[in-house]
Amino acid sequence: MEFFKTDNIYDFMGKAKIFMAISALLVVASWALLAVKGLNFGIDFAGGTIVQVRYDKPVAIQDIRKALKKSEIFKDAAVTYFGSDKEIIIRLKTSSKNLQKDVGDLARNALQGTGNFEVRRVDMVGPKVGGELREKGLMATVIAILAILIYVSIRFEWRFALASVLALVHDVSIAMGAISLFSVPVNLDILAAILTLLGYSLNDTIIVFDRIREGIVESVKLQDLNSVINEAISKTLSRTVLTSLTTFFVVLTLYLFGGEIIRGFSFTLLVGIIVGTYSSIFIASPLLSLLGFNLQEYRKKLAEKKKREQEKERMRAMYEQGMV
Repeated sequence: MEFFKTDNIYDFMGKAKIFMAISALLVVASWALLAVKGLNFGIDFAGGTIVQVRYDKPVAIQDIRKALKKSEIFKDAAVTYFGSDKEIIIRLKTSSKNLQKDVGDLARNALQGTGNFEVRRVDMVGPKVGGELREKGLMATVIAILAILIYVSIRFEWRFALASVLALVHDVSIAMGAISLFSVPVNLDILAAILTLLGYSLNDTIIVFDRIREGIVESVKLQDLNSVINEAISKTLSRTVLTSLTTFFVVLTLYLFGGEIIRGFSFTLLVGIIVGTYSSIFIASPLLSLLGFNLQEYRKKLAEKKKREQEKERMRAMYEQGMV
């Protein structure tokens, strides 16, 4: 199935400056949002306590808050619905010494008289553990980006690697900006979504870069880098769109029907799929041109490499025949 005919070449590079300007504005806006508003760290990274309570019938959240305010432990707790008006989440920012007791029992006592309910889950994370998880999560992201830089440098050329990493920074920045804008609680599942986004976006970019490299070798008549890039993106456009749409609708289903537990994860992936697809087409490849990639020099380098390989094969054949 093809959305776009492979014999049609679209002038993506002709609009590259427009797309780059839009992306620059989005990245700067995301950084500004992160600096001003910051991230809404959840219990995994900030530490604290979560109590999940389910009622047998819909309950008014203001009644829950009123009941909790009578308790010294829960008076500053944040109370929200969790998927339906029968289920609520109680969040405490810190895990104090008082919470060394059974928090489930404390919640039951505080909520007496609000209806028939059961405490379904109690999660506690200390501030020190939360800080360690935050540091390790950041370290995991940095290591992943460095590993990608090394991998693409070995497989392609350093400008390809730098372009792919800059595109990944672009994708992660905008995704984090969206997380900050909508105050999505940042927990381990969001970190997992960011790492998934890195892999997804890189996969799309590598496919386009592969086609660019093939075009450099096969389309010898094309002496302009922009023409090679336009041809490469146009020939992979149907595959990119089909893959992205398939993944998008699957993740959208998770977002709409997966429940509150994976809503943050699926939201991050939704944003990531859109931004990652956009960057692999409009950002990563134009960055090659901005980084000064020279088409003729690269072709010369590939020709020399092929010549060396042929010489090795010739010497090996001569050795096997006893001529050396």
